[in-house]
Amino acid sequence: MAAIYFVLLALIILVISVLSKGLIIVRQAEVVIIERLGKYYKTLPSGLHLIVPIFDRPRSIHWRYVRTDYRGNSVITQRVENRIDLRETVYDFPRQNVITSDNVTININALLYFQVTDPYKAVYEIGNLPDAIEKLTQTTLRNVIGELELDKTLISRDTINTKLRDILDEATDKWGVKVNRVELQDILPPEEIKTAMEKQMRAERDKRAKILTADGEREYNIRTADGEKMAKIARAEGESQAKILVAEAEKQAIQLVAEAVKSTQTDPAQYMLALRYIAAFNDIVKQGDKTVVVPYETQALLGSIKTLQGIFNK
Repeated sequence: MAAIYFVLLALIILVISVLSKGLIIVRQAEVVIIERLGKYYKTLPSGLHLIVPIFDRPRSIHWRYVRTDYRGNSVITQRVENRIDLRETVYDFPRQNVITSDNVTININALLYFQVTDPYKAVYEIGNLPDAIEKLTQTTLRNVIGELELDKTLISRDTINTKLRDILDEATDKWGVKVNRVELQDILPPEEIKTAMEKQMRAERDKRAKILTADGEREYNIRTADGEKMAKIARAEGESQAKILVAEAEKQAIQLVAEAVKSTQTDPAQYMLALRYIAAFNDIVKQGDKTVVVPYETQALLGSIKTLQGIFNK
């Protein structure tokens, strides 16, 4: 009787063990490739699934990764998985030396963002997907950079990234992979090239500074000359206008004097000259100097006084 219980217990444990192997839980954003008797059977999406033990089993996937640690060293990782992650994956490639078209060796570190879109192709169309993507990216990067000169390479990152993405996306389509982005992290030229470029940049900055200074001084001189020119023109116009106004005033004064002395038969010009002569003599006397200055032409002065007296007497 005890033997029967033992056999039943063993059968129950065996059934539970077999059933447990037939239950597969697939997490979100993952799939499992199922093979029946060594042949592809189906792809299990996320959720709980039941397979036939012994006949059905998940496909083991051997993927080799080469990653860069924080020191910049390449680290090779070999992993055996039975699930494929459908999320976007970031692959940090190790640094590599690339030669430009002008024979300059530069060191480049690239990042690749890709996503598995067809798990069947990713498993059965390529033996080691990460390693294949790495080798394809390295060779494509050499080809793209080899067509550019150093100066063009340093200023054309966006162009290089776009070209690499298009080439890699087309090449990896048969592997069931979608390449979303390619980014060049660092482009490091040799030390002597960096030193020469720094000197060139410094010389270019000095040249631009001198050009800007010269342009500023020239603009300042032009504006100063224009200002002085405009000031002289304005001053000359002012003086000309003042002379015109004085002449007009004198003209009107002479006309008024002529009208006033018309009945006396006196020369208006002589009358105006007499007034200015006396005014000038008064200015000399008002200087406060004890020396008395008598005009040389005394007879003319006396004649002017007599002229004024004759006018006022009339």
